[in-house]
Formats: sequence, structure tokens, C-alpha cells
Amino acid sequence: MFPKDTLQREQSLLLLESQIPGLHVGGKAALAWRGIRHNIGPQERLSLWGPRGARLPPWFTDRFPSSYVTRQLFDVKLPSSYAIGVLPESPDGPSVSEPERALLELLSDVGVGQGVEEARNIMESLRSARLDVLGALLKHCVRVKVVRLCVQWAEELGLGWAAQAREAAGARGRGRWTARLRDGTTLILKP
Repeated sequence: MFPKDTLQREQSLLLLESQIPGLHVGGKAALAWRGIRHNIGPQERLSLWGPRGARLPPWFTDRFPSSYVTRQLFDVKLPSSYAIGVLPESPDGPSVSEPERALLELLSDVGVGQGVEEARNIMESLRSARLDVLGALLKHCVRVKVVRLCVQWAEELGLGWAAQAREAAGARGRGRWTARLRDGTTLILKP
């Protein structure tokens, strides 16, 4: 690299992927890259997912607003690369979560760094989902909040795949799931 050269986001991500196996664009950023968005500004924040123990280098975070998430969403029976691929228009580009996985990553962020209303609006945009992929992800998801949010909101929003999501999710816990969010509101999810 030479002085005054500009780093390219996609090339920088590919370099990071070579250094951090499993790193991928996930959550809201992945949905936006795949055309599923709600009021995304020009300087979107990258949500990068990967293994514990790794960190994004300052040369990257200084140039590209981003967060690094190590939250484990799925059990070890699901291959770590399941529902992660490249964008069709960029076959040599960085790894990006498929819409179904990105949705569950987004829902895991609700109340942490993601607002309820925006997440729900984004989910409403996901009118079609590959039922086999979503079903496998829900069956292997270890986060009760994520599974229940997905099923409850899909039903409330009248999404065509809600019944299949409920079936794939099965019974997750007993009673209501309640959490106080950072903004002071309470999130209540039925079983």
C-alpha cells in the first residue's frame, strides 16, 4: 500500500477472512447487502461475526465503522459455515450470511445494539424464506430469545412462512421469556 491509497472494504474483508477463519458479514449488514433493508444510511455499520478470541484490527475499524460479534447462536451439530456464502454479483467477494441466517443474527441483537421497531420492520421485508434453511437454523439455534422472536413476529406480521417456523422451532422453554432492554422497555415473548 502506498501513501494516499484508499483501502477497499471488500478487499479488506477478504484479507481479514484469511486471518480469521469463519469471519463473515452478518445481521443487519448482511440483509442490507442482500437487498433487504429498512432506512439504511449511506454509512452503514458493518456487523461482522466470527469466532471468539479474534479482534478486528484498528486499521480496519478506523476506516470502516463495524462491530465484531462472537455470540454463539447455533449448536455444534450445525456446520459453522451453514447459510453463509458470497453475493451472486460478487462471486470472489467476502462471505455474507444468507438471508435466513442474517435474520436470526439480527434478532439476537435486539435489545443489545438493535432497536425493536427497526428489527421488526426489517423482518417484515423478508416475505419469502427458504423453509429448509430457516428450519435447520431454528432447530439448531441455542438462543431462546432468537427463536421465539422469529416465530412470534412472523405470526404477528402474517409472514407466509410463520407456520413452518413454529413447527421447526418446537418447544423452547416454559412460560414467558421476559427481558428489560437497554432503552428501558420490556420485551415479553410467549412460548
